[in-house]
Amino acid sequence: MADALATFGGTPGEGRAVARAARDLADDGRLAADRGVEPAVTAETVVRELRRAPDGGPSERWNWWVGSLDVAYGGYRAFAVRRFRADGDATG
Repeated sequence: MADALATFGGTPGEGRAVARAARDLADDGRLAADRGVEPAVTAETVVRELRRAPDGGPSERWNWWVGSLDVAYGGYRAFAVRRFRADGDATG
């Protein structure tokens, strides 16, 4: 997924942090339950949703989408990307 996220710029580390958050969201199962679609989180879904964001790099776009999910369903703030390292390790 990190390669697909390169479309939105940012650093490789930022892309990997977003990919990790996407895996966490997929593993949680919440989005599948809320949307009634399985699997709800795929690379294609993430790229499509991030294209809808007004602007920004991968983490800004991801956080825009997660914020939209939080408004619509509640409980998605935990999946926001808050920090990332240039080397790619998500830090929380």
